[in-house]
Amino acid sequence: MNFNDYQKKASKTAVFPKVGERYVYPTLGLVGETGEFVEKIKKIFRDKNGKISKRDKQEMVKELGDILWYLSQVAKELDITFEEIAQKNIKKLSSRKKRGKLHGDGDNR
Repeated sequence: MNFNDYQKKASKTAVFPKVGERYVYPTLGLVGETGEFVEKIKKIFRDKNGKISKRDKQEMVKELGDILWYLSQVAKELDITFEEIAQKNIKKLSSRKKRGKLHGDGDNR
């Protein structure tokens, strides 16, 4: 499945409350799901010395899927395709690497 196919299929499952701008709800969901993923990582370091079990990995896949879904919906609500995001990100990172600017701070380096 490619990026845009995923985005189209995922959007068929989107049901948002009518609160504010359409991108607000999926943005809040993206932050929440990212927090859940980070909590799983934290607990692996706290409780398991950083060792990831098969079960941990399965749970991570679920959380990453939720993150992907919300990211897809934010982009859709902003009328941006995953393809555009992916292409521009690779172009940006390739430029940074070529210029020796992978390390540092800020988007515009």
